[in-house]
Amino acid sequence: MAYECISDKLFLIDLDQKVTGFRKFISSWLYKSTSISFLVDPGPSSSINRLLETLETLDVKYLDYILLTHIHIDHAGGAGALLKKFPDAMVICHPKGIDHLVEQKKLWEGSLKVLGDIARAYGEVIPIPPERIVSKELLETDEGRIITIPTPGHAIHHQCFGFKDWLFAGEVAGVRHLSDHGVYARPATPPVFKLETSLSSLDRVIGLNPKTLCLGHYGLVENPESFLRQAREQLILWVETAKLEMKTGTGDLIPRIMQKLILADKPTAAFNQLEKDIQQREEYFIGNSIKGMLHYLQKQT
Repeated sequence: MAYECISDKLFLIDLDQKVTGFRKFISSWLYKSTSISFLVDPGPSSSINRLLETLETLDVKYLDYILLTHIHIDHAGGAGALLKKFPDAMVICHPKGIDHLVEQKKLWEGSLKVLGDIARAYGEVIPIPPERIVSKELLETDEGRIITIPTPGHAIHHQCFGFKDWLFAGEVAGVRHLSDHGVYARPATPPVFKLETSLSSLDRVIGLNPKTLCLGHYGLVENPESFLRQAREQLILWVETAKLEMKTGTGDLIPRIMQKLILADKPTAAFNQLEKDIQQREEYFIGNSIKGMLHYLQKQT
């Protein structure tokens, strides 16, 4: 099934990609009622047709808002294409991301530089008409407020959205993958990363005491405080491990740090129980997160 019913109004929509291991990895969140409908993170252009098919299955005839936790192309690249189907929807984005989605050339070129073939698989970024995208701290709806919470760290333009009992958290706490063998989790810290900024955002979210988290990668978390505190501790451990290996280790730095983390960090250690294609995916992204940490540490010296 392409979606999971979380409640009678909230749905997790799966956005599997035609890339090895990119399953149960990218998701979009739909809230649908008689008075308001909104979608959080429509995903990349490559899966917009599939998203539209799912929305049709769920009888979504309009969208009031398309909420973007950040503008990375696996979360926001297809927003412009989705607007062609729902032209009256308003896109809500961090102010630092708006220009990059209106004039998308720089965002696309940057994505190609960082992600290469993965970016090509995601598809080009579809531009958004400037009159359809704004930044809002608060949205009043007939069913309550949608509150925007700035949470830089994974990106300077990252934000979460609070609505009722749910916090749509994007990648503020990294990536999680559920398997028959347990829970695998890791930070998502691509360059440019700053530890203090990421920790401050995690502290802000913990202070909100959310009842449930809706993750971009992946799924619903019903014990948010424990998960968020684990993410905080994990982030510090990863940075400390990278710092130590920079000083004392020899050989290829990134694989060495990864092996140390698999031994030292329980959520990372679950990597060994992942299916091979998921391991292949995660090996790439673990390396990318370590690169962000190394760049940060190099600037500290």
